[in-house]
Amino acid sequence: MSVIEADASYRRDIGLPDLFSRWFESRGWAPRPHQLALIDLARQGKSALLIAPTGGGKTLAGFLPSLIELTERRLAGKDLAHKKGKGELHTLYISPLKALATDIRRNLEMPIAEMALPVRAESRTGDTPQSRRLRQRERPPDLLMTTPESLALLLSYPDATQFFASLRCVIIDELHSFATSKRGHHLALCLARVATLAPQVRFVGLSATVADPPEMAQFLAVKDEVEIVQGEPGAQPVVSIIDAQERLPWGGHMGHHAVPEVYNIIRQHKTSIVFVNTRAQAELVFDRLWRINEENLAIGLHHGSLAVEQRRKVEAAMAAGKLRAVVATSSLDLGIDWGDVDLVIQMGAPKGVSRLMQRIGRANHRLDEPSRAMIAPANRFEVLESLAALEAVEARELDGDPPRPACLDVLAQHIVGCACAQPIDRDQLYEEVLTTQPYRELPRKDFDDTFDFVATGGYALAAYERWHRLKQLPDGRWMLASPLVARQFRMNVGTIVELPLIKVKLKRGPILGEVEESFIQGLVQGDTFVFGGRLLRFEGVKELIAQCSPATSGDPKVPAYGGGRLPLSTFLAERVRGILQDPSRHPKLPPEVREWLRVQRIRSTLPAGNRLLIEGFPRGSKQFIVAYCFEGRNAHQTLGMLLTRRMERMGLKPLGFVATDYVLGIWGLRPPTKAQLDQLFDEDMLGDDLEAWMDESTMLRRSFRNVAVIAGLIERRFPGEEKSRRQVTFSSDLIYDTLRKHEPDHILLRATRQDAAWQLADLRRLGELLRRAKGRIDYRRLDRISPLAVPVLLEIGKERVLDGTAEDELLDIAAQELIDEATRLS
Repeated sequence: MSVIEADASYRRDIGLPDLFSRWFESRGWAPRPHQLALIDLARQGKSALLIAPTGGGKTLAGFLPSLIELTERRLAGKDLAHKKGKGELHTLYISPLKALATDIRRNLEMPIAEMALPVRAESRTGDTPQSRRLRQRERPPDLLMTTPESLALLLSYPDATQFFASLRCVIIDELHSFATSKRGHHLALCLARVATLAPQVRFVGLSATVADPPEMAQFLAVKDEVEIVQGEPGAQPVVSIIDAQERLPWGGHMGHHAVPEVYNIIRQHKTSIVFVNTRAQAELVFDRLWRINEENLAIGLHHGSLAVEQRRKVEAAMAAGKLRAVVATSSLDLGIDWGDVDLVIQMGAPKGVSRLMQRIGRANHRLDEPSRAMIAPANRFEVLESLAALEAVEARELDGDPPRPACLDVLAQHIVGCACAQPIDRDQLYEEVLTTQPYRELPRKDFDDTFDFVATGGYALAAYERWHRLKQLPDGRWMLASPLVARQFRMNVGTIVELPLIKVKLKRGPILGEVEESFIQGLVQGDTFVFGGRLLRFEGVKELIAQCSPATSGDPKVPAYGGGRLPLSTFLAERVRGILQDPSRHPKLPPEVREWLRVQRIRSTLPAGNRLLIEGFPRGSKQFIVAYCFEGRNAHQTLGMLLTRRMERMGLKPLGFVATDYVLGIWGLRPPTKAQLDQLFDEDMLGDDLEAWMDESTMLRRSFRNVAVIAGLIERRFPGEEKSRRQVTFSSDLIYDTLRKHEPDHILLRATRQDAAWQLADLRRLGELLRRAKGRIDYRRLDRISPLAVPVLLEIGKERVLDGTAEDELLDIAAQELIDEATRLS
């Protein structure tokens, strides 16, 4: 594996064919060095990972070699299939978003039309009409834009061998978004299958934000080594922190105090994207902006729970330059090219540097001009995080997640998909699976256990015919036990398991989108809530649809989605600790935050980077301990569960705990001693205590439900019907209990425990925290609360369903007594 620095000094002798050179000149462009590098590597048949900033023409770089090859071959009369009017798939483009696949297809039509290239490009997603999908299989386009789920479907058809035989190139856009997810594991398995069916294929990965290029390149190394092409860095982004006129809150996550300032900033720019971290925050910020929108600026709302028609209207309005701003979640993080966006505003701390850079890249989309972004922290800890992110952007440093252990539920789904296309050889499939990055070290036993589960359901379920999905042929290969298995697979393909959702519909009007079923269950007729930027009155549920009418007044609620807040990255957490312990960086902070830290130093101390600060203090009849861990909410939640179990055994009588991204607060009836704290935070916590807690909690049941759906044990959709989420939960609980009793080592239970550890508990970070804390705990016994402890105590008792009218204001009222107590120096 080598790295090609495709900068201004990169060799220009590669050149473009005259037709393409003239097209570049007609648009006033010159080919970028990284575009020439990919043309050169394609001519050598080599796979590549291209890392270049947004606006650098990455997507065009990926497609140029294919456009050139197809055009030259056809103009020379060497493409017999094309002469006969038969279609052959040449290049497959894979996008993380359906909208992006469609957008790329539209963008490709311009050079194809302007150069009159003999090339046909189409998109294929879940939104593509069935008639067109059938025609695409019979007469494939030259270039096909699709998603991982549609690729898995194409690979499951009996004609997959013929369909993919001519494939020469696979382009994976926004590769970083796949690498550590189950969706990425599914894609990796599909790429290995493609490499088997299309022996001449090469792979091209595109990304602007890669923290570890060699590791990312391994994702593409299914058959051969991958060259890393490092594009020119582009202009340094201009990022600043918004200094709002209103007082900076001590707690809260919505950033309401900054909305007036954000509105003024929107007024001063042509087009802005206001990114938020949760769907609830999107609704609230959008609502606040409209309340003060005296100039009636065109402001849109975009998040994943809105109806697809509404999202498309917003996307079209942005592309046409008809909106001054759009409030969006991560639904707009990736790819879609809106060149007229001149500012990105991040509401709340970004939680990760790579995520922030991805969002910043949505502004400007021109490589040689700086993208501009502003961050509006929601509270004082978020100011520290925002400064940490800003410094990382200036240093051009990125963060990323480590590789995820092989997901066996995803492997089970893939095995079924392969068998849908043709009988499979067990040994050959294992060798193919080993060529993928996520499954490179998969033990043969894990593969065999997964295969046996797919074939018969495993020991505990083998007696049930419905879970016999494969049968063995006389020659040793395995085929589907019934055509129904293929129908079930195609209806349930994919690794995205939706939480229980219910549609929201206006009476005598359109469906606006979906919210979590648990939120609707908490409403009574006449309640109002904010959704899709509208104030709605809940009228009741009819045929599993929440019927609503427009409301003009009321005390609205906002749905809080189970996806929750984005986790604070390890990289940013380390930088925040660094800021706290380095007074030379404090002058960059607002005066309110500097004063907050100054009083903290007087009253207690500041957390040190290589130590764990724990404060203890009484309040009322309770004893509090506050640990400044900075390991993210997931790790802190798990730590709180485990610590309270230990405290109970020690007789400290814990009553509860609360976790934020930065701090863990626990309260009880008795304070621990320093010696007891050392025992509480011992590394052996991750042994028996963890096992006992996971067995007792609902975590494993929730994880098992998702694993069982992905592995195909439970169908979300069945031919002729769709199961309700209650049915899925009921079925999964019954099976879970059966397996725990009769086959506790079943492959799906192993996958469940792995899932819970990785996704829900963040045990890796928790383990690192305990190792760092061993022998390095600074325990401060105080007579009252410290300034840094105020935010975490404000979280106590907060409801998941937020009051849309006054979250930050109520927090400030509740905080005042705590603040006065924490900041009193005498």
